[in-house]
Amino acid sequence: MTVASSSAAPAPSYDRADWASSFRNVGVELDGVPLTAARGTIPAELRGTLYRNGPGRLERGGQWVHHPFDGDGMITALRFEAGGAQLRNRFVRTEGWQAEEQAGKFVYRGVFGTQKPGGVAANAFDVRLKNIANTHVVRLGDQLLALWEAAEPHALDPDTLETRGISLLGGVLKPGEAFSAHPRFDPGHHGVPRMVTFGVKAGPRSSVRLMEFATEGPEAGTLLSDSSHTFPGFAFLHDFAITPNWAVFLQNAVSFNPLPFVLGQKGAAQCLRSKPGGQARFWLIPRDCGAHAGEAPRVIDAPDGFVFHHLNAWEEAEAVVVESVYYSDFPGIGPDQDFRAIDFDLLPEGLLEQCRIDLATGSVSTTRLSERCCEFGMVNPEREGLAARYAWMAVAECETGNDPLQAIKKLDLTTGERTVWSAAPRGFVSEPVMVPRPGAAEEDSGWVLCLVWNGARCASDLVILDAADLHEVAVLELPLAIPHGLHGSWVQA
Repeated sequence: MTVASSSAAPAPSYDRADWASSFRNVGVELDGVPLTAARGTIPAELRGTLYRNGPGRLERGGQWVHHPFDGDGMITALRFEAGGAQLRNRFVRTEGWQAEEQAGKFVYRGVFGTQKPGGVAANAFDVRLKNIANTHVVRLGDQLLALWEAAEPHALDPDTLETRGISLLGGVLKPGEAFSAHPRFDPGHHGVPRMVTFGVKAGPRSSVRLMEFATEGPEAGTLLSDSSHTFPGFAFLHDFAITPNWAVFLQNAVSFNPLPFVLGQKGAAQCLRSKPGGQARFWLIPRDCGAHAGEAPRVIDAPDGFVFHHLNAWEEAEAVVVESVYYSDFPGIGPDQDFRAIDFDLLPEGLLEQCRIDLATGSVSTTRLSERCCEFGMVNPEREGLAARYAWMAVAECETGNDPLQAIKKLDLTTGERTVWSAAPRGFVSEPVMVPRPGAAEEDSGWVLCLVWNGARCASDLVILDAADLHEVAVLELPLAIPHGLHGSWVQA
C-alpha cells in the first residue's frame, strides 16, 4: 500500500478474482471484539464510532442476488477509545430478512433485478418492495438509523446494534413513506447543527418532502422544518446538497417504464433509462431557516449526464456552486449480466464536475475538476454547505478510464494538487470518511477512515490515513469479511 504524488506511475493490473472475492455472505456476527493495529498506532485522539452499512447477504438457497444493492443490510461498528478499538457487526432484522432466513430462499423481488425462484410466472404482478435497510447508517438522538431510500428507516441500538424496528420518527413519517438514505448534516449555519433530509415520491409529477431535524441535546430527533414541493417529470434522487439557504437537487433526465417490472421481467431500477433528448434540471428549494424562506423553488436547466452523488455545494455572490460526480449515462446491470463479471470498460466512469448556477440569469457553467474515475467524495464535515478547499474520495488506480476503486485521493479544489494513497494491486477501497481532529483549525487536520477489501487475506482491513498527506497511520486487520459496501458515518464520542 503506497502513497503517490500527483505524478502517478502507470496503473498496475488487478486480479478480477480479488475484486469479486468480496461478494459473499457474512457468516458471523461479532460482539465487541478488541482490535489491535497490525501496522502503525491508533491515534489516542480518535474517540468515537465509525458505522458502516452495506449488503451482507448476497445468496440464499444457492441463488445469488442479481445486483449487490439487493443484498440485506448489515451494520459494522468500529468503536475507538484511548488508542484502542472494538468491532461489532449485526444484520438489520428487517421483516424481509426474517422471512427469508426462515424460508431459506428469496421470497421478495429486488429493486435491482433479483427475482424470486420460479421464473417470470412467480414474479409477475408481485410489486412489493423489500425494505433491506442496506444503504446508510446515521445517529439521530438515541437512535441509530439504518436507511434505505424507498421506505422508512429501521431504528437500532447505537451500542449493541440490536434492531428495535421500523421508526416513524415520532409520527413524522407515515407507514411506508420514503425517507432518503443520504441525509446531509448542517454543521450550524443557523446557530445549531441539523440533519437535513428528504423523501421523494416519483411519477409523471414528482414530489419532494424536505425535512430538518435537531441533532444535539434533549431536542435531538425533533422535527424543526417540514415542507413539500412538486415538480413535473419523473425523479430519480439518491443524493442532494445543502447550502445555508438552499437544498439543491438534480433531476436526472431519465424515464421509467414500469411494465417490465409489473410483468415480472425486470427489477424496478432496471426499468430506468436515460431519456433521449431529455433535459436534466436543478431544483433549488429554499430552506425554511434561510434568507429565501417562503419563496418558490427555482428550476434551472442542468448539464447532460447522470449523477448519483454530490460532493458539496456553497453560495458565492449571486450564484450557487455544486460539485458532483457525473456519469455520461446511467450505469446499470442488464438482466442477463453477472455483476461479478462486469466489464468495467463498458461502464461510464464517474468524473468530478463543478457547476456554477447563476441565480440572476439561470445560466450554468461547468468545470471539470478531475479526470480520474471517482466516487464517494466528501469534504471536512465542518465545511458542509460552505466553500471547502479539500476533498477526499475513492478513485480508480488508473489515471483515466473506468476500473474498480482501489485508492483514496485528496484533492485541493483551489490548486488542483492531488495526493493518492493506493491499496492496489490486491486492495479495493470503500467510501472514505474524514474525521476532523478535535479543536484543529486547519481544514485538512484529522484522519481518513476507510474499509478496504484485502484480496490477499479475503477479509477486510480498516485503514487510518492522515487527512493532510494520506500517510498510513494504522492498519487494523479485521476478523471479518465485509462485502463491498455503501455509506457510513462517524459519531464523535
